Amino acid sequence: MRRIAAAVVPTFRYWMQTEVHVYAFSVAANVLLSFYPFLIVLMSLSRLIFNEQTTVNVIQLALHDYFPDSFTGFLYTKGRHENLPMHRSTEVVSIILLLFTSNGIFEPLEVALNRVWGIQKNRSFFRNQLISLGLIFACGSLALLSMVLTGLNHTSVKNIGGPAVWVPVLFFKMAAVPMAVLVLFLIYYFLPNGRPPMNRVIAAAIGVGVLLEVLKYFNKLIWPWFQKKLEAEYNVFQYSVALIFLGFLASMLVLAGAEWAARGQKKKEANA
Repeated sequence: MRRIAAAVVPTFRYWMQTEVHVYAFSVAANVLLSFYPFLIVLMSLSRLIFNEQTTVNVIQLALHDYFPDSFTGFLYTKGRHENLPMHRSTEVVSIILLLFTSNGIFEPLEVALNRVWGIQKNRSFFRNQLISLGLIFACGSLALLSMVLTGLNHTSVKNIGGPAVWVPVLFFKMAAVPMAVLVLFLIYYFLPNGRPPMNRVIAAAIGVGVLLEVLKYFNKLIWPWFQKKLEAEYNVFQYSVALIFLGFLASMLVLAGAEWAARGQKKKEANA
């Protein structure tokens, strides 16, 4: 118990710092701003490969894995809520908005990671945008790859027929954690204005990837109660507020993983 407390207590102290909350809320706000443009771009690219029904099914599968039923039902319920992006060519404006808001996610993250690793100098705005752009394309490509593989799996099962409709769901869930770990590794290793130790970065990425999966299921567990509170307080804005809350909690976990990795490295160097 003492070892667990020794590992966890410094992280809670780190979470109590006001600047950490500033970073996390900044990231969460940009997650909200980039959410719908991301859906537009992802669905536009998916439609180049799959038909409309497969595209909608795969997007629904992905959203359902991360958000509870009522949230995904609000985005798409045939005949009632059809708020997913309509069938159209890839929008240039959507891509620009996605790049702009995604850059807004990585900017505060870089500053936060630099502080955690004791890196005194942040990148210039231009260099930060270049790194952010590279991470956007890398993370977006992973998301698209996951979607394409799930779509192919879905199409194959549909063509074969039979009771194996659960196969795409199982495939997506099995791919979720490795994809999250890979994205976290890219962020932890390439976003700071320096190169953190590879072994610490890998350990943090794996740990936080698993914790984000736990957060996902915890959110689904408490969602019926939480949604009633949001609906009473925020009415039509309840889903936007839910995205900000989830973005904030996920950001706090990501920053906690970086803090744990940096603390372990400093302790190792002190004992050397």
